[in-house]
Amino acid sequence: MSDKFYCMTMRMNIDCNGCYHKIRRALLEMHDIERHLIERKQQRVSVSGAFVPQDVAIKLRKRTNRRVEILELKEVDHVHRP
Repeated sequence: MSDKFYCMTMRMNIDCNGCYHKIRRALLEMHDIERHLIERKQQRVSVSGAFVPQDVAIKLRKRTNRRVEILELKEVDHVHRP
């Protein structure tokens, strides 16, 4: 787990319902990801949380057997909510 909070956008092929669910399941299993958004039409997956970006991309690649391309990576000041 990283001490930095990131927002990352990746491009992945989301061809069918099975692909969508495979990606979603893989994201839900990663506990350091706080939020995710899967945009089917744009073929994009956005995640945010305190994680190591390369590790998330590698895990997603291995679990889904899909090519992962990091489009955007932003480091954000994380505000702890009560």
